Amino acid sequence: MKKDLEALITQALDNINRDRQVTEDLLSNLREYMVVSSDRYSDSGPVAAKFVETLQRSNEQLVKLAALVHKKDSIKNSTGFTEDDKSELFDIIKKE
Repeated sequence: MKKDLEALITQALDNINRDRQVTEDLLSNLREYMVVSSDRYSDSGPVAAKFVETLQRSNEQLVKLAALVHKKDSIKNSTGFTEDDKSELFDIIKKE
């Protein structure tokens, strides 16, 4: 399960980075197209807005992924009771 989660996180991160790069390239090309004439802004503006929305969504995905990794690390580094600690406490309680 642990390796599956790590593999999924790695795959998701790779996909996010690849999608961001493609979107940034498309947005850059669109900027070059729009610079030629102000008339091109009216027909290209909505497309540019969609590209920016795509980047915003990928930012949200990165934040969610970071939260998931943080949660996983927090649980792993937790200072909670181990199973041995719990058993020992239970034995102490039973004796009393």
